[in-house]
Amino acid sequence: MSMTLPPKTCSVERLVTVKEDIQKVLSGNKSAQRRNGRYADPGEIMELDGRSYEVYNIYRQSLGDLTDAEAQAEGFENVEAYKQYILSMHKGMSWMPEMKVWVHEFRPVP
Repeated sequence: MSMTLPPKTCSVERLVTVKEDIQKVLSGNKSAQRRNGRYADPGEIMELDGRSYEVYNIYRQSLGDLTDAEAQAEGFENVEAYKQYILSMHKGMSWMPEMKVWVHEFRPVP
């Protein structure tokens, strides 16, 4: 399933910026990041604390379609824990299941 991606709205350096999230990536507990915009192209390399991660998959998803397994790839126990984290990061935001986000999946570069 190949689709043409729209232009990036930000840079890969801004994909994972929260200290706790960076630690989750470095410890192997986080392999995906959801954002409102597109922060990387497939094959782009993200550097975190001297380690390299390749963004290998990018796709759109509605928040309401998020599964517990996908929330775990984000570093959370389940969808509810992810939801509470997102709402705590964005004061005044309400959870909108129909809202579409960009999913960036990444893996360590050997």
